[in-house]
Amino acid sequence: MDYKHINEINLDQLEAGNKYKFWFDLVSGPFGNPISLPVIIVKGSEPGPTVGITAAVHGNELNGIPVIHKFIDSIDPVLFKGNIIAIPVVNVPSFMNKKRRFIDGTDLNHIMPGKADGNVSQVYAYRFAEKILPHFDFLIDLHTASFGRINSFYVRADMSMEITRKMAMFQNPQIIVHNPPSDGTLRGAAAEMDIPAITVEAGNPNTFQRGMIKDSLTGIRNVVIDLGMMAGEIVKDEVSPILCKKSYWIYTNHGGLLTVYPGLTDDVHKDKMIAKQLDIFGSLKKEYFAPEDGILIGKSVSPVNQTGGRILHLGIKE
Repeated sequence: MDYKHINEINLDQLEAGNKYKFWFDLVSGPFGNPISLPVIIVKGSEPGPTVGITAAVHGNELNGIPVIHKFIDSIDPVLFKGNIIAIPVVNVPSFMNKKRRFIDGTDLNHIMPGKADGNVSQVYAYRFAEKILPHFDFLIDLHTASFGRINSFYVRADMSMEITRKMAMFQNPQIIVHNPPSDGTLRGAAAEMDIPAITVEAGNPNTFQRGMIKDSLTGIRNVVIDLGMMAGEIVKDEVSPILCKKSYWIYTNHGGLLTVYPGLTDDVHKDKMIAKQLDIFGSLKKEYFAPEDGILIGKSVSPVNQTGGRILHLGIKE
């Protein structure tokens, strides 16, 4: 099916009570042809806020794509108030190459909002932040773990702000990490524009996970219902999320074949062994111990690990 190409979003020019699918021409490729983002817009029949939903800022983080599809399919625009602007794939070049990082090796989610006169990744980030982000009143940015790692269902949010705290709680996650967004992320760029934003980390890379997709879909619906944009009942989990005041990764200081013992959302206790490494001959190289009590948010599942590799993502509970 052919979709219209656009280079700006103008909600005022769209007829209310309809859904729209466009290619947004963001930058140009080596042949001079446009590199285009898929954009899905729902314009409700009545005025209201605009919620942005983004996925695949990292090209191999895929669970957010069907979340967007299913959410858009569930909306009746005639009964909807306000607008949805959904970007199923933000990082188009990396998605096409089935890679996490941008084509110049940069993590796109560490350089937002980019630079107008920067290198290829900086310009790409800048164009997105300049042309897409300002249309959002709220942002839900969908991610997963990276290659060789797995994640619990958790949210990063500034829990000191009531609106982002509320958005985070509506996701019914296993864990919420308090994380002020001054970190070069898409969420951080949105916050600099006074757009309340959360990051939803939903599972593992390079795959579709039915449970994670369902949970993410419920969280988005909860936010939109709370904003009065559509009818429905907010779904609350019987189990409250575990709140963490901070989190950090623990890294290896040797190379070797790595085994990480705790599972996702397991409690981790200070001075207990969390991982060990063997050399290629099967001899013990190194054992690793927890530096403090916490909860396991994510972990490495790739046995091949060199010096400075990730072991586990440790959340420190409030």
